[in-house]
Amino acid sequence: MSLGDAWTGPVLVTGTDTEVGKTVVTAAVAAAAQAAGLRVAVVKPGQTGTATGEPGDVDSVTRLAAPLTGRTLASFPDPLAPLAAARVAELPPLELYNAVDEIREEADKHDLVLVEGAGGLLVPMGLRPSGEPWTVADLAVSLGAPAVVVARAGLGTLNHTALTLEALERRAVPAGVVIGAWPTEPELVHWLNLSELLPNLLGAVPAGAGGMDPGVFRRSAPGWLTPALYGVLDDWRAWAEET
Repeated sequence: MSLGDAWTGPVLVTGTDTEVGKTVVTAAVAAAAQAAGLRVAVVKPGQTGTATGEPGDVDSVTRLAAPLTGRTLASFPDPLAPLAAARVAELPPLELYNAVDEIREEADKHDLVLVEGAGGLLVPMGLRPSGEPWTVADLAVSLGAPAVVVARAGLGTLNHTALTLEALERRAVPAGVVIGAWPTEPELVHWLNLSELLPNLLGAVPAGAGGMDPGVFRRSAPGWLTPALYGVLDDWRAWAEET
């Protein structure tokens, strides 16, 4: 699968770190794909930090993009990595192949299944039947799915992004990058980072997009993404001039 082909089936959405904009990017891809006529499901294998009673990531995606289906496979109260959160709460951890089966079940009923991870690529998500921990990277390999890597725009992003892409390449997982929050007033560092990320870039979501009116968000999302993610952004030079 190349960066120019439209991605279908299960697609992992991971990040270079936590709080980089994975949920809003997931919503943007869901909105763009649905605008293109696809049946879209969003699956969150492990949601943590639910003790506060605030909406989970799937709830946020549903509010912004209204995918056909939204599912959370397991929720844990503490704001930790899913495996650690399960242990602290003394709850059963996520089992890798159960998650794979659930996602494949959705893939049989939808054109695109966006699977949002937790934190970064190698965060421990749960346990294999052998008792060994598994990660989002392992999930991508098991599903044969490509990955959208959500990255920051600012200082430090090049190293974090390169490490994540290298880890995926070593596992033969196709991957592209979406900037999770492009600033309203970009500085030199942001433009320089953009130029370095450009060969792998699939989109750039504006900062604050998660606070948009859902109708405006859905109409705007295709303009933030390239055709591989069902957007209309096909000329980065024109985009930069408009920005």
